[in-house]
Amino acid sequence: MNLFDILGPIMVGPSSSHTAGAVRIGYVTRTLLGSTPKKANIGLHGSFAATGRGHGTDRALVAGLLGMKPDDMRIPESFEIAKEQGLEISIENIQIAGGHPNTARLVVTDRMDNTLEVQASSLGGGRILINKLDGITVNCTGAGSTLIVHNQDHPGHVAEVTTMLAQRGINIATLQLYRNKRGGDAVMVIEIDQPVPEDAVHWLEQKKGIMKVTYLNGADV
Repeated sequence: MNLFDILGPIMVGPSSSHTAGAVRIGYVTRTLLGSTPKKANIGLHGSFAATGRGHGTDRALVAGLLGMKPDDMRIPESFEIAKEQGLEISIENIQIAGGHPNTARLVVTDRMDNTLEVQASSLGGGRILINKLDGITVNCTGAGSTLIVHNQDHPGHVAEVTTMLAQRGINIATLQLYRNKRGGDAVMVIEIDQPVPEDAVHWLEQKKGIMKVTYLNGADV
Protein backbone atom coordinates (compact mmCIF):
# COMPACT_ATOMS: atom_id res chain seq x y z
CA MET A 1 0.00 0.00 0.00
CA ASN A 2 1.26 3.48 -0.84
CA LEU A 3 0.19 7.02 0.04
CA PHE A 4 -2.07 7.18 -3.04
CA ASP A 5 -4.02 4.15 -1.81
CA ILE A 6 -4.67 5.91 1.53
CA LEU A 7 -5.47 9.42 0.35
CA GLY A 8 -6.99 8.59 -3.03
CA PRO A 9 -6.67 10.59 -6.27
CA ILE A 10 -6.89 14.34 -6.76
CA MET A 11 -10.44 14.62 -8.00
CA VAL A 12 -13.82 16.28 -8.09
CA GLY A 13 -15.99 14.25 -5.67
CA PRO A 14 -17.93 12.79 -4.17
CA SER A 15 -16.54 9.26 -4.75
CA SER A 16 -13.22 7.91 -5.96
CA SER A 17 -14.92 4.79 -7.32
CA HIS A 18 -18.16 6.26 -8.66
CA THR A 19 -16.73 9.59 -9.83
CA ALA A 20 -12.95 9.58 -10.34
CA GLY A 21 -12.91 6.01 -11.65
CA ALA A 22 -15.84 6.74 -13.94
CA VAL A 23 -14.04 9.76 -15.42
CA ARG A 24 -11.03 7.55 -16.16
CA ILE A 25 -13.24 4.95 -17.84
CA GLY A 26 -14.67 7.63 -20.12
CA TYR A 27 -11.24 9.14 -20.79
CA VAL A 28 -9.65 5.79 -21.65
CA THR A 29 -12.58 4.97 -23.94
CA ARG A 30 -12.02 8.23 -25.82
CA THR A 31 -8.29 7.43 -26.05
CA LEU A 32 -8.96 3.93 -27.36
CA LEU A 33 -11.38 5.30 -29.95
CA GLY A 34 -8.57 7.57 -31.09
CA SER A 35 -10.88 10.44 -32.00
CA THR A 36 -13.64 12.66 -30.68
CA PRO A 37 -16.86 10.71 -30.10
CA LYS A 38 -20.08 12.07 -31.58
CA LYS A 39 -22.41 9.48 -30.03
CA ALA A 40 -22.23 7.42 -26.85
CA ASN A 41 -24.49 4.77 -25.40
CA ILE A 42 -23.65 4.20 -21.74
CA GLY A 43 -24.83 1.15 -19.81
CA LEU A 44 -24.58 1.18 -16.01
CA HIS A 45 -24.35 -2.09 -14.08
CA GLY A 46 -24.63 -2.96 -10.40
CA SER A 47 -23.83 -0.17 -7.97
CA PHE A 48 -23.21 2.17 -10.90
CA ALA A 49 -26.86 1.62 -11.86
CA ALA A 50 -28.24 1.72 -8.31
CA THR A 51 -26.44 4.74 -6.88
CA GLY A 52 -24.36 6.07 -9.76
CA ARG A 53 -26.56 8.99 -10.68
CA GLY A 54 -26.51 10.24 -7.09
CA HIS A 55 -22.71 10.05 -7.12
CA GLY A 56 -22.49 11.74 -10.52
CA THR A 57 -21.23 8.59 -12.27
CA ASP A 58 -23.19 9.36 -15.43
CA ARG A 59 -21.78 12.89 -15.60
CA ALA A 60 -18.30 11.59 -14.81
CA LEU A 61 -18.36 9.07 -17.66
CA VAL A 62 -19.49 11.77 -20.08
CA ALA A 63 -16.80 14.13 -18.76
CA GLY A 64 -14.15 11.52 -19.53
CA LEU A 65 -15.53 11.08 -23.04
CA LEU A 66 -15.14 14.85 -23.47
CA GLY A 67 -11.46 14.57 -22.54
CA MET A 68 -11.72 15.70 -18.93
CA LYS A 69 -9.67 14.18 -16.11
CA PRO A 70 -10.79 13.47 -12.51
CA ASP A 71 -9.68 16.87 -11.17
CA ASP A 72 -11.52 18.90 -13.84
CA MET A 73 -13.92 21.34 -12.17
CA ARG A 74 -16.27 21.17 -15.18
CA ILE A 75 -17.30 17.56 -14.49
CA PRO A 76 -20.69 18.52 -12.92
CA GLU A 77 -21.54 20.43 -16.13
CA SER A 78 -20.52 17.64 -18.51
CA PHE A 79 -24.05 17.05 -19.86
CA GLU A 80 -24.38 20.70 -20.83
CA ILE A 81 -20.89 20.76 -22.37
CA ALA A 82 -21.62 17.55 -24.31
CA LYS A 83 -24.74 19.16 -25.77
CA GLU A 84 -22.74 22.24 -26.78
CA GLN A 85 -20.11 20.06 -28.48
CA GLY A 86 -22.65 17.89 -30.29
CA LEU A 87 -22.06 14.67 -28.35
CA GLU A 88 -25.26 12.60 -28.33
CA ILE A 89 -25.69 10.61 -25.12
CA SER A 90 -28.02 7.81 -24.10
CA ILE A 91 -27.81 6.16 -20.66
CA GLU A 92 -29.49 2.99 -19.44
CA ASN A 93 -29.23 0.43 -16.66
CA ILE A 94 -27.98 -2.99 -17.77
CA GLN A 95 -27.16 -6.39 -16.29
CA ILE A 96 -23.71 -7.91 -16.91
CA ALA A 97 -23.39 -11.54 -15.84
CA GLY A 98 -20.54 -11.84 -13.34
CA GLY A 99 -19.71 -8.14 -13.67
CA HIS A 100 -17.98 -6.12 -10.97
CA PRO A 101 -20.55 -3.92 -9.14
CA ASN A 102 -19.00 -0.72 -10.49
CA THR A 103 -19.07 -1.52 -14.20
CA ALA A 104 -20.00 0.48 -17.29
CA ARG A 105 -20.33 -0.52 -20.90
CA LEU A 106 -19.73 2.27 -23.41
CA VAL A 107 -20.44 2.06 -27.13
CA VAL A 108 -19.00 5.14 -28.82
CA THR A 109 -19.00 6.33 -32.43
CA ASP A 110 -16.96 9.13 -33.98
CA ARG A 111 -17.74 11.40 -36.94
CA MET A 112 -16.20 8.88 -39.37
CA ASP A 113 -18.61 6.22 -38.01
CA ASN A 114 -15.80 4.28 -36.34
CA THR A 115 -17.34 2.42 -33.39
CA LEU A 116 -15.78 1.02 -30.23
CA GLU A 117 -17.30 -0.95 -27.35
CA VAL A 118 -15.56 -0.82 -23.98
CA GLN A 119 -16.57 -2.57 -20.77
CA ALA A 120 -14.65 -1.39 -17.72
CA SER A 121 -14.89 -1.46 -13.93
CA SER A 122 -13.94 1.06 -11.26
CA LEU A 123 -11.95 -0.69 -8.52
CA GLY A 124 -11.73 2.18 -5.99
CA GLY A 125 -9.17 4.89 -5.46
CA GLY A 126 -9.60 6.02 -9.05
CA ARG A 127 -8.23 2.72 -10.39
CA ILE A 128 -9.98 0.97 -13.27
CA LEU A 129 -9.86 -2.35 -15.11
CA ILE A 130 -10.79 -2.63 -18.76
CA ASN A 131 -12.71 -5.91 -19.02
CA LYS A 132 -13.63 -6.09 -22.70
CA LEU A 133 -12.79 -4.37 -25.98
CA ASP A 134 -15.30 -4.91 -28.80
CA GLY A 135 -16.58 -7.99 -27.02
CA ILE A 136 -13.13 -9.58 -26.58
CA THR A 137 -12.18 -10.21 -22.95
CA VAL A 138 -9.05 -8.35 -21.82
CA ASN A 139 -7.59 -7.38 -18.46
CA CYS A 140 -5.89 -4.02 -18.70
CA THR A 141 -5.57 -1.28 -16.09
CA GLY A 142 -4.01 1.40 -18.27
CA ALA A 143 -2.02 2.48 -15.21
CA GLY A 144 1.33 2.04 -16.96
CA SER A 145 2.50 2.37 -20.55
CA THR A 146 0.38 -0.07 -22.54
CA LEU A 147 0.31 -1.04 -26.21
CA ILE A 148 -2.99 -2.48 -27.45
CA VAL A 149 -2.91 -4.14 -30.87
CA HIS A 150 -6.05 -5.34 -32.67
CA ASN A 151 -5.13 -7.89 -35.32
CA GLN A 152 -6.36 -10.84 -37.32
CA ASP A 153 -5.66 -14.12 -35.57
CA HIS A 154 -2.95 -15.24 -38.00
CA PRO A 155 0.58 -16.54 -37.32
CA GLY A 156 3.41 -14.02 -37.08
CA HIS A 157 1.77 -10.92 -35.62
CA VAL A 158 2.98 -11.49 -32.06
CA ALA A 159 6.53 -12.03 -33.33
CA GLU A 160 6.37 -8.82 -35.40
CA VAL A 161 5.27 -6.73 -32.43
CA THR A 162 7.69 -8.21 -29.88
CA THR A 163 10.62 -8.01 -32.32
CA MET A 164 9.87 -4.36 -33.03
CA LEU A 165 9.83 -3.56 -29.32
CA ALA A 166 13.09 -5.45 -28.73
CA GLN A 167 14.82 -3.61 -31.58
CA ARG A 168 13.88 -0.31 -29.97
CA GLY A 169 15.08 -1.37 -26.53
CA ILE A 170 11.56 -1.50 -25.05
CA ASN A 171 11.12 -4.10 -22.32
CA ILE A 172 7.87 -6.05 -22.03
CA ALA A 173 6.47 -6.29 -18.50
CA THR A 174 3.40 -8.38 -19.35
CA LEU A 175 1.87 -9.66 -22.59
CA GLN A 176 -1.70 -10.94 -22.79
CA LEU A 177 -3.31 -12.44 -25.88
CA TYR A 178 -7.04 -12.69 -26.50
CA ARG A 179 -9.22 -13.69 -29.45
CA ASN A 180 -12.94 -14.09 -30.11
CA LYS A 181 -12.43 -17.32 -32.05
CA ARG A 182 -9.71 -19.25 -33.86
CA GLY A 183 -8.74 -17.33 -36.98
CA GLY A 184 -11.00 -14.40 -36.01
CA ASP A 185 -10.21 -11.08 -34.34
CA ALA A 186 -7.49 -10.93 -31.70
CA VAL A 187 -6.09 -8.39 -29.26
CA MET A 188 -2.61 -8.07 -27.77
CA VAL A 189 -2.35 -6.14 -24.51
CA ILE A 190 1.30 -5.38 -23.80
CA GLU A 191 2.43 -3.50 -20.70
CA ILE A 192 5.88 -2.05 -21.20
CA ASP A 193 8.60 -0.31 -19.20
CA GLN A 194 9.57 2.41 -21.70
CA PRO A 195 7.59 4.80 -23.91
CA VAL A 196 6.75 3.69 -27.44
CA PRO A 197 7.91 6.16 -30.12
CA GLU A 198 5.21 7.51 -32.40
CA ASP A 199 6.97 6.15 -35.49
CA ALA A 200 6.85 2.64 -34.01
CA VAL A 201 3.07 2.88 -33.61
CA HIS A 202 2.74 4.08 -37.22
CA TRP A 203 4.95 1.21 -38.41
CA LEU A 204 2.71 -1.33 -36.73
CA GLU A 205 -0.43 0.28 -38.16
CA GLN A 206 0.89 -0.33 -41.70
CA LYS A 207 1.48 -4.05 -41.20
CA LYS A 208 -0.86 -6.41 -43.05
CA GLY A 209 -3.40 -8.01 -40.74
CA ILE A 210 -3.08 -5.38 -38.01
CA MET A 211 -6.32 -3.43 -37.81
CA LYS A 212 -5.70 -0.92 -35.05
CA VAL A 213 -2.93 0.11 -32.64
CA THR A 214 -3.47 2.19 -29.53
CA TYR A 215 -0.78 3.39 -27.16
CA LEU A 216 -1.85 4.32 -23.63
CA ASN A 217 0.62 6.44 -21.70
CA GLY A 218 -0.18 5.70 -18.05
CA ALA A 219 0.94 9.16 -17.00
CA ASP A 220 -1.68 10.73 -19.26
CA VAL A 221 -4.50 8.36 -18.29
